[in-house]
Amino acid sequence: MVTKEFKTLNEQIDILKEKGLTIKDDEYTKQILLRENYFFLNGYRHLFLSEKDKFIPGTRFEELYSLFLFDRSLRNIVFKYLLVIENNLKSITSYVLSKKYGIKEKDYLRNKNFTGDPLKQKQVSDLISKMKRQIRVNGAQHSATLHYQSNYGYIPLWILVKVLSFGIVSELYSILKAEDQKEIANIYNIDVEELIDYLPVLANYRNLCAHEDILFENRTQKSINPTIYHKLLKIKKEDEEYTQGKNDLFALVIMLKQLLSKEDFKNLIYEIDHVIETLNYNLVSIKLSEVLKRMGFPNNWKDIVNIERSKEHEKEE
Repeated sequence: MVTKEFKTLNEQIDILKEKGLTIKDDEYTKQILLRENYFFLNGYRHLFLSEKDKFIPGTRFEELYSLFLFDRSLRNIVFKYLLVIENNLKSITSYVLSKKYGIKEKDYLRNKNFTGDPLKQKQVSDLISKMKRQIRVNGAQHSATLHYQSNYGYIPLWILVKVLSFGIVSELYSILKAEDQKEIANIYNIDVEELIDYLPVLANYRNLCAHEDILFENRTQKSINPTIYHKLLKIKKEDEEYTQGKNDLFALVIMLKQLLSKEDFKNLIYEIDHVIETLNYNLVSIKLSEVLKRMGFPNNWKDIVNIERSKEHEKEE
């Protein structure tokens, strides 16, 4: 096994220069490398490399850093709106279930309140155990749960969701009774199957953003199904499959379009457009179109904000 050796800041700069990166201010570059981490910055090099694994002639360190900062800004924007969706889902789910099954955990956490599918009974039992464990572990650590536990002797679901992860709430939706799934999906005006498919992907993106992984060129293992947005934006097809908006960042935008309020989605697009324009200003050796291609964004990506939400339930032909 090859062992990696520690490299000083000067040695890191020498490596970048040997690969063809233009660095005009060594001291400035060392400060950036110290604060941001050479390994993390170097993860953004691929768009700037030629076929010989060298930087495209004329590529400046500032460009590499600009792409890094762009992805950080993009990640912060997406994370903010994923938190909105997470909160909305928790609120809606807790309302629907509390209204039907009661407000005490001994009532709403009964196996009979969930799907009767024999193939999912272990999953139901496991998830109920996870939720009960969250009550035991976090009940005394959060002011809201502690208040209810101390004063009422139980924690209602609308309080419990505060300490549940997006992943657990996503899984919770997948094991609800069909009629409860439908009631929740109808609030979003999408099909149950779509919501079941979207939620784990959104939960994964939430974790990606929280852990500051590279976002702009991320690809998910599972692709989303064709939507009316693919059709109306006239996204190209190859072998009967859309080439963009399937398992890339634009697919995430499509999901956010369907789950955010109209005003929130409009703000999301405005904020993304702003950081894209800032990046474009700082690019010299590559074109913005190359970045957008990695993101899965079609040229007319901003037009999605003008597609009426009344069309969201239409099926792509």
